Amino acid sequence: MQDDKHYRVDRERLFSVDGRVALVTGSSGGLGLAMAAALASAGAHVLINGRYGETVNPLVAQFTKEGLSASPMAFDVTDDKAREAAIARIEEQFGRIDILVNNAAIRHRAPVEEMTVADYTRMLESHLISAFALSRLAAPIMRRNKFGRIINLTSVSAILGRAGDAAYISAKGGISALTRALACEFGSWGITVNAICPGLFITEVNKDLMSVERHRRNVEERTPLRRPAEPHELGGAAIFLSSEAGSYVTGHVLAVDGGMSIAI
Repeated sequence: MQDDKHYRVDRERLFSVDGRVALVTGSSGGLGLAMAAALASAGAHVLINGRYGETVNPLVAQFTKEGLSASPMAFDVTDDKAREAAIARIEEQFGRIDILVNNAAIRHRAPVEEMTVADYTRMLESHLISAFALSRLAAPIMRRNKFGRIINLTSVSAILGRAGDAAYISAKGGISALTRALACEFGSWGITVNAICPGLFITEVNKDLMSVERHRRNVEERTPLRRPAEPHELGGAAIFLSSEAGSYVTGHVLAVDGGMSIAI
């Protein structure tokens, strides 16, 4: 191969987010915490988010104890004023926000006949509207600093569909569409916008479901890798999309599902 700078890869920098400031919403547990830990391990200063300081602060202390860089950023992602105040505080404190991971969301499984319009609206506010609103607030800061990575969390359920989960599925489907729209809108600003589409992960939210033998067996039979995932297995996707390795990837929905979405 020709010895040209266009072909060279800096292996140490390729998957590094050293010095980047990353807000991971809903990172006080589950997949959000796993992604926050991965980004911090790759060099980012991570802002750990949850509704309440009493859940966020101990995690920041634990990160610090382990030599990782983190700060608390407790606020409710569905509260418009709280969102604005949080992003303004981040800009004031750090002068930048490089990576935004829109992960925070509530969970409400119910058949359509048992779900009210208010229940449905809360799901949209938690998943879809919060992702739009925070992206809208963060993008101008990213533009000024000439760097930005926005990662939205969707779900394999939005690809496959199932009964008894219409609000969650439609909210997550909306996030996939929003990702493509924002990628087109923010691309000229040097901001990439992508989504991660998890399959079945063993988290607190899914632990009870996966303790039922028939549900676990169904996941194992439908997944080519024949098992559910552990939270840490989502970290690599977050690092890839946030780092130089993913610099020319935008508008993409990356399935991290053990092959569930491609199996017949």
